[in-house]
Amino acid sequence: MKFSIPKPFYYYTTGIATVGGGYLMKDYFSGNMYEVPDKLTNKIAIVTGANTGIGKEVTRDLAKREAKVIMACRDMDKCEIARREIVIETQNKYIYCRKCDLASQESIRAFVDQFKKEYNKLHLLINNAGVMRCPKSHTAEGIELQLGVNHLGHFLLTNLLLDVLKDSAPSRIINLSSSAHKRGKIKLKDLNSDKTYDPGAAYAQSKLANVLFTRELANKLKGTGVTVNAVHPGVVRTDITRHMGIYQYYLGRLLVNSLMWLFVKSPTKGAQPVLFAAIDPSLADVTGAYLVNNKIREVSGEAQDDKLAKWLWAVSEKWTKLNYV
Repeated sequence: MKFSIPKPFYYYTTGIATVGGGYLMKDYFSGNMYEVPDKLTNKIAIVTGANTGIGKEVTRDLAKREAKVIMACRDMDKCEIARREIVIETQNKYIYCRKCDLASQESIRAFVDQFKKEYNKLHLLINNAGVMRCPKSHTAEGIELQLGVNHLGHFLLTNLLLDVLKDSAPSRIINLSSSAHKRGKIKLKDLNSDKTYDPGAAYAQSKLANVLFTRELANKLKGTGVTVNAVHPGVVRTDITRHMGIYQYYLGRLLVNSLMWLFVKSPTKGAQPVLFAAIDPSLADVTGAYLVNNKIREVSGEAQDDKLAKWLWAVSEKWTKLNYV
């Protein structure tokens, strides 16, 4: 007697196997959770852009590890909603919202002034906030927004906090960059994109600036006990994609999300490489590195140009009035 599987049952089990296999592959591509149980009791951290996406998930994890976390955010209402959620979940009451608009150097300086009145230690600075492929716009100082927020805002914030970071050593600075830096070019004659503006090119330039900043800062911090590394968190589904043209349309979002579903990380998974860089003991003496999937990777040729890194640093000092205020 020949046995045959009923078609409805066959389709049902095949469908389950296909979906299950898809989720297993997605989990594989998304990387592992950072599950080292180290506590950060009495450690103080600042996370920029902490009310959403990767920043929120990093804050949540640090809170679980008993760190004191300052959520440096532009929107205080959204920050407070996220803060309450994290406090209730982790039972860590030492999570605070503080105003810091990276598109305003005045706001950055005010944030640092307030922080230094409240704390004399800082063990982790996680420069996470960013904008991506936005229409041409500018910071309060007239700097192209992606360069101004992604690079110069964090450049100023970090430099103003270096004294506290040094006093708290060993301490770490984590700069979120992107594989987009490999497409980036520093426009020596049009850094501010005044002559021509392309959203994608401006974003790539800002991510290259993150890597060059990391490289030069690591050189300046040698022997201080403060390390600085850049991290590519992967392709993560966060609010940063909101300015991309195709995401302005429902069908466009549906199409991209469907095609990229297997390879796009959740914010929780996107936070894991950042946590590794911020916490893992194996990186205690590693500085000036570019990390991808918890491994040190080579950066683009332009990102290895020390002369360019020094030029960008000098321009950044001038544009942020770092040594003039």
